[in-house]
Amino acid sequence: MGGAPSPASLAVYRRKLAELDGLIGRLADVRDQVARQLAAAEEADRLKVVQIDADTNPETVTRYGVLSMPTLLVFRDGEPVRQMVGARAKRKLLQELEEQLARAAGTAATA
Repeated sequence: MGGAPSPASLAVYRRKLAELDGLIGRLADVRDQVARQLAAAEEADRLKVVQIDADTNPETVTRYGVLSMPTLLVFRDGEPVRQMVGARAKRKLLQELEEQLARAAGTAATA
């Protein structure tokens, strides 16, 4: 099975890499749009959007059981309360984050 890869397999690899690069760029755009929209909605004091590099932070990836990219973790009081795996449209991501904010507000109101 050794030897150099064929030109066809290299072409497939390059195409997949380009697709992945495009996906990562689109996800970063959605993340940035969501962060700006939440900040504009005055949620910045209740929600922070951060990104880590999984390759340079393997301990964090392992600690939180991240098995697939992208993964969004929602924390409350320093503990993970929701894990969202996979890409989402901006509208869907905002909806899910707003649900988490509502839950947090409900928890705070009953505490």
